[in-house]
Amino acid sequence: MSERLQGKTAVITGAASGIGEAMARLFAREGCHLILGDVRAEAGQALARELGDRARFVHCDVTRPEQVEALLGAARDWQAHLDIVINNAGIVGAVGPAEDVSVEDWKTTMDVLLNSVFYGMKYAAPIMKAQGFGSIISTASVAGIQGGLGPTAYTTAKHGVIGLTKAMAAELSPFGVRVNALAPYATVTPLVAKAYFDDYAELAATERQLAESSPLKGRPGRAEDVALAALWLASDESGHTSGMTLTTDAGYTAGARPEVPTFAQREAGLVREEGA
Repeated sequence: MSERLQGKTAVITGAASGIGEAMARLFAREGCHLILGDVRAEAGQALARELGDRARFVHCDVTRPEQVEALLGAARDWQAHLDIVINNAGIVGAVGPAEDVSVEDWKTTMDVLLNSVFYGMKYAAPIMKAQGFGSIISTASVAGIQGGLGPTAYTTAKHGVIGLTKAMAAELSPFGVRVNALAPYATVTPLVAKAYFDDYAELAATERQLAESSPLKGRPGRAEDVALAALWLASDESGHTSGMTLTTDAGYTAGARPEVPTFAQREAGLVREEGA
């Protein structure tokens, strides 16, 4: 353990599984105190117990602004400062052509993927401005950089996260607060397994699929890859970095792409499934 986050306090939403869980485990090893937020109480409490005295679980529905505010307040009250906020909670959200997406599903997707990020930034801002430091990190996606890499609602929300990151970086920089985003390609997590195979448990199949389609030969993206990127943005090592979207995509958005159809092509029915 290098303890790159020794003495720091972090809040992570969506911490009970996937990328959030990987961040929590890594940050704990690096000496950080953690408030873990999630709607999945049993999994979140189990993770907090496993991580020991450095971690506490707080039930949080990120679509409820008062619960996000309470989550951040819990960290401040516990350690008297709030160094890191990671807006990570996510869902696949509404899928299908835009004309078939219900207004209700669209709103739900925006609530979880975009509005919750605004709440995290909104309620972190006064705490971090008052103390004169802080790092806010939000999980976006390569779908937030380019269209066609995810469902329409998801893509729209993730573009919003990146835009919000830039706006808040400009707003908070005079107060010593840094705001950055992460943009992963698909990773071996339950959320991606659900998107690919409609089953959160299909992690082995997801890993095989991502290995085959990876721009880096045979190398699938893993939650730990995103966690390591978050660690750099959370640590003092990135102290002069703000307003950036850091990709963990094996060069996908740089043009290193396998010969696989985009999500948009599949959604539009332009790609025949195997055996169809």
